[in-house]
Amino acid sequence: MVKVAVLLITYHLSLITSFAQVGEYRNDLAIGGSAGYTMSNIAFVPKVPQGQLGGLTFGLTARYTCEKYFSSICAVVGEVNYAQIGWKERIWDKNDQPVVMLADTTQALAYSRKMAYVQIPFLARLGWGRERSGLQFFFQIGPQIGFFLSEKTETNFDRSTPIKNYRASNVVAQDTMAVENTFDYGITAGAGVEFSNRHLGHFIIEGRYYYGLGNIYGATKRDYFARSNFGNIVVKCTYLFDIIRTKNSKIK
Repeated sequence: MVKVAVLLITYHLSLITSFAQVGEYRNDLAIGGSAGYTMSNIAFVPKVPQGQLGGLTFGLTARYTCEKYFSSICAVVGEVNYAQIGWKERIWDKNDQPVVMLADTTQALAYSRKMAYVQIPFLARLGWGRERSGLQFFFQIGPQIGFFLSEKTETNFDRSTPIKNYRASNVVAQDTMAVENTFDYGITAGAGVEFSNRHLGHFIIEGRYYYGLGNIYGATKRDYFARSNFGNIVVKCTYLFDIIRTKNSKIK
């Protein structure tokens, strides 16, 4: 066992040494802003039939590039974003048809809850391609926290008297429950493409998914929902300009 441990330590030290020899130092800081579109829902247990709720997101971004190993460009990214997220119910009957208004058989019942959050992701980023002039593909992943700001409900029926008998799902408690947990947290990951120009800056298009680990409602045995966590798809565009740039004429 001792020999195995020594071999493992030696192997890992050799890896660290090789990385130190191969790695190219970077000290690049870029800041800017982003804007995009979100598609969100909430994984309720018991289940609530849903579609995707659309909303806007925008905010500030900072990126620090610290190293290049082989062809991988290593960076960390921090953001502060305003996001509109929530859920949109699919109110269908047992025949998989939309439930219509009793007074107007052409208008289907509708319910959505749009919530405003400040979201703060911290991302580890790996990129492949050009750093200063040209295209770069990247992947990034990390934790995200969120702070609830407000909520707004849009519906065309009286929430105090939900029409249970016409729905395929009798889970309607969420229609009248306000958000209980104002702090959210989870994991986010995304990939995209970046076009850089030495004089104009960095233009980025990215797709991202967020999986919430927290719940908007209580999740104890005494609570109605055992689970009520977010799932968000985000498509966004970002512009960054360099504040600090490594002085190295070989960087392309």
